[in-house]
Amino acid sequence: IGMTQADTPTWSVNFQLKLMAALDAVWAILERSTDPSEIRQARDKAKAIGDVAAMARKIALAVPTARGKPREAALRDYAAAGLHATQAMADLQAIMPAAAAPASAPTQAEIARRALDKLKGGRRGRL
Repeated sequence: IGMTQADTPTWSVNFQLKLMAALDAVWAILERSTDPSEIRQARDKAKAIGDVAAMARKIALAVPTARGKPREAALRDYAAAGLHATQAMADLQAIMPAAAAPASAPTQAEIARRALDKLKGGRRGRL
């Protein structure tokens, strides 16, 4: 019976549960036993369980996981969104009449320039 990539996560979880149950059984033997040969057998079982768990982990990692977009595609989408927002603002400015704004109100650029000057500490050129 073959195992498909879709079956691997389910198999991995079920196998992990079996391994954990086996380790619990070995631990119980170690807790109750004082016989050196029985303790040695339990330690050998625990080592074998660890070896099997390592192999199972390798199998589970061999299955490709779902990934997000590559970095270049994400940056491209981000830049496209910025361009769309800029175009939308330009369209709004074209639709809105210039006379609707009072002549004495500062423009957004002037407000930003003043805020930057405040951050710089006036016109002394400090950042």
